[in-house]
Amino acid sequence: QVQLVESGGGLVQPGGSLRLSCAASGSIFSIYVMGWYRQAPGKQRELVAAITNGGSTNYADSVKGRFTISRDNAKNTVYLQMNSLKPEDTAVYYCNGLKFWGQGTQVIVSS
Repeated sequence: QVQLVESGGGLVQPGGSLRLSCAASGSIFSIYVMGWYRQAPGKQRELVAAITNGGSTNYADSVKGRFTISRDNAKNTVYLQMNSLKPEDTAVYYCNGLKFWGQGTQVIVSS
């Protein structure tokens, strides 16, 4: 069983940055793909970025060039560095690995 806990969300102005962290209670080394998803009010949950345990990454078109996903298998942690944030990035951000989901962290981009 793996528990995922996200942190790092908050209120930020447009153009600002945030770094989200996802700490796993168990080893994530064997979890091939870890991902960050987000869900805005009234919208479906969508994939933001994913990373394999070999370091290959995939991004939604809407965040390419602005967001960076990374993982530290030794620390059992996945990160999402978000730069040049836009109001449309406002959502609850969730960490995922296999069938495991975190509780989410709120990101609000507003002036």
